[in-house]
Amino acid sequence: MNKATAMILAAGRGERMRPLTDTCPKPMLEVQGKPLIQWHVEALASQANPDLVINTAWLGSLISIGLADGSQFKTHIQYSHEGEDFAHSGNTGALETAGGIIRALPILADSFWIVAGDVFAPQFEFSKAAYEAFAASSMQAHLWLVPNPAHNPNGDFGLSGGGLALNLPKESATPKWTYSTVGLYKKSFFDAALTGIPAGNPDGIKAALAPLLRAAMDKGLVSAEIYTGDWTDVGTPERLRELNGFV
Repeated sequence: MNKATAMILAAGRGERMRPLTDTCPKPMLEVQGKPLIQWHVEALASQANPDLVINTAWLGSLISIGLADGSQFKTHIQYSHEGEDFAHSGNTGALETAGGIIRALPILADSFWIVAGDVFAPQFEFSKAAYEAFAASSMQAHLWLVPNPAHNPNGDFGLSGGGLALNLPKESATPKWTYSTVGLYKKSFFDAALTGIPAGNPDGIKAALAPLLRAAMDKGLVSAEIYTGDWTDVGTPERLRELNGFV
């Protein structure tokens, strides 16, 4: 079985999207005629990324039933069902971003795409050229940053003239951009020596991604670029209605 070259993060509860997410996982909400997550699946498949892994927790079975093995999209989808494996750890069993990625590390390739299942970026290309350039580079991660949306006016990270992502203090006058959730990562970024969590995350430890990114940025190991195509964090019913033409 081939290692997955991309992971779609789909384990969140979607609290801000309630009541819509009381009966439907947020990545399966329809945007312009099809489930939000399907836009990513099709885009990844179109750019020679046929092997994917999707993590799930809240109502995760509805995602695996809806997308099945991915063959209808000319992909092969594996699932990391955190909700089934770690529901005892509280609420949905979701392991947060880094915890979920580390859980899936054994089935991921040495370099892989990461994208959140609840963002809409229909023009983004998960290109083979970008993947190969990153795999050959000395960087541990490469991020796509977007202009700051209204709900995140202060941004997340800076960008140097040389293309390095910058961990800037909140009071910094240097402009910051918002992390789109699209990025390329290497397995070594999540090494147990750095995270304290072994590959496969057998104990279901919850861990956030941002602290790992900031630590790697301080070492000059994260590159970035600006993406100016359509991009929406579909985090509220209002944003979903806007995308579907209902204001």
